[in-house]
Amino acid sequence: MDLHTLADFNLVARHGGFGRAARASGRPKATLSRRVAELEASLGLRLLERGARAVKLTEEGRALHERTGALLTEIDEAAAAIASGGEQPRGRLRISAPLLFSQTAMGRLAADFALRYPAVRLEVTTEDRSVDMVEEGYDLVIRVNPLPDASLIGRVLLRDRLVLVAPPGLARPRKGSTAAVPAVVRGTGVQQGSTWEMAPPVKGKGRAPAGPPPVQTIAIDPVLSLASLIMVRDAVCRGVGVARLPISLVGHDIAAGTLAHWGDVPGPDIELWALYPSRRLLSARVSAFLEHLKEAFPKGAPEELAAYVGG
Repeated sequence: MDLHTLADFNLVARHGGFGRAARASGRPKATLSRRVAELEASLGLRLLERGARAVKLTEEGRALHERTGALLTEIDEAAAAIASGGEQPRGRLRISAPLLFSQTAMGRLAADFALRYPAVRLEVTTEDRSVDMVEEGYDLVIRVNPLPDASLIGRVLLRDRLVLVAPPGLARPRKGSTAAVPAVVRGTGVQQGSTWEMAPPVKGKGRAPAGPPPVQTIAIDPVLSLASLIMVRDAVCRGVGVARLPISLVGHDIAAGTLAHWGDVPGPDIELWALYPSRRLLSARVSAFLEHLKEAFPKGAPEELAAYVGG
């Protein structure tokens, strides 16, 4: 199998069409079409379904792209590293990150990385949905509590936990009270008459001692529904009502006394994962960014993210 022909196929597959691949590479569209046709003929397989406006990978084409695209990238990077005299990160690095992490930390992380590795062209997109890394061309994704995926490997980047916070002037309900307190919620799924649970706040760093903590149930009245957690935090700071928010986002407000920490939300920690395609060798770009994340959050503790956000 000719590597140049295989590279042309992966170029078309990555860009989702001959026209876009031609514009991105500066190569004639007719040449790319001919080379892919030659590859299909040599394999005896149809790799692309050609439509009037776009092309779509067949099942065989997707399998070939997933298995060979990363290998060709590694070959290119190895050649570039030898030519430059070392394994220096360079080239395009595409990352997808969740909204809250992007709003609070990714700008600073990306800027420091760009200053440290000027030969890398970093692109960060913000979205909470689960992306298809191969199909959409991402090198690394950061996700909250991701579902298991056999095609991806990764590591826990950070842990966080939800806490119940309120304006200092809002009276905390006594245990057993059925009176609803005004609440600020994310989204529109919380109805009037809903309840929240809270456990005593964790003292110092880390989780509470072993054993189930006493849990109090409070009734809430969702007086304000907002689309993002930063908006929720701002509304609580203005005195609207109680909210459930990550400790990393409100730790400085609690320490400053601008928010009251009513309790912790029972349940497991929130885990932020850095994920990448499962393959033997990682590119120098991805390895460098993973190390960059580790240096920023060496322990992966909520307090580290809180300090980073407030710093």
